[in-house]
Amino acid sequence: MSKLILYQRDYCHLCDQALAVLAEASAPDFDSVWVDDSALLAQRYGTRVPVLRDDRDGRELDWPFDATRVRAFIGALR
Repeated sequence: MSKLILYQRDYCHLCDQALAVLAEASAPDFDSVWVDDSALLAQRYGTRVPVLRDDRDGRELDWPFDATRVRAFIGALR
């Protein structure tokens, strides 16, 4: 299991943009979790997606983020 989780929704253009930003930032492997698959996750993240989460310590990076912010967020993982 990855240390990073990207919470997202189907048919979410912001989520598509977030994926492009993660690629630009050369983010390590991450798990994608679709919030619509869980009522609890939909309630927590439904209006916030996309959200990048460090599953080890619970830090979250809410959209909007760019490659620089993602690199800084990931840098704290190391």
